[in-house]
Amino acid sequence: MPVLLVTGGSRGIGAAVVARGAAAGWDVCLTYRSDAGAAEDVAARAREQGVEARAVRADVGVEAEVEAAFAAADAMGPLGAVVANAGVVVPKSRVDAVSAARVADMLAVNVVGAVVTCREAVRRLSTVHGGPGGSIVLVGSVASRLGSPGEYVDYAASKAAVDALGLGLAKEVADEGVRVNVVRPGLIDTELHASGGQPDRVARIGPTVPVGRPGTADEVAAAIAWLLSDEASYCTGSVVDVAGGR
Repeated sequence: MPVLLVTGGSRGIGAAVVARGAAAGWDVCLTYRSDAGAAEDVAARAREQGVEARAVRADVGVEAEVEAAFAAADAMGPLGAVVANAGVVVPKSRVDAVSAARVADMLAVNVVGAVVTCREAVRRLSTVHGGPGGSIVLVGSVASRLGSPGEYVDYAASKAAVDALGLGLAKEVADEGVRVNVVRPGLIDTELHASGGQPDRVARIGPTVPVGRPGTADEVAAAIAWLLSDEASYCTGSVVDVAGGR
């Protein structure tokens, strides 16, 4: 089985994608930025499925580290798919209170990191580069269409860039054997909210979701796993919301 590279694979949605990928038979290379222990735990659970799994430290906001992560995946075998999941959320703030530094730091990960990840993926997967074809899934957010007023409009803007990246790249490489799709989670019960300074956000907003609850990381991972599979062979340029009706 080819290698699946998952950025930001040590927790939340990324860890759930690693688990789904391993269960489907993919060898998995996952990246993490700081928590080596959590990343190795995710890799160890993947290996219990009988596949090869490796955790690699990489800050996707640093170009050289993204390149190194792909090199690590190359050492495992031929690349078959990439899930660009790594991202950061920022503390709640109105636009009139944000700093340029805050926005630049976030864009470095959420936008530049996603573009560089896609660049490295296409260089390996596209038939133009001698690759076998494959699948790229970008993890966006329904914030891109909700706007997140009063919370983090700048984060929403960064995720709107991910939507555009997925749509444009899908058309660019559609005849090169590469499918590109975007999955946009809604309110998902992960650690991301606490890292953005709102540990109570899921409990507070969950009842307002049309289906009446937050989603789980595995529910998002299920959609991603389907898009990676041959069952989604006619899907490219798709934007799939996993958001409970929001």
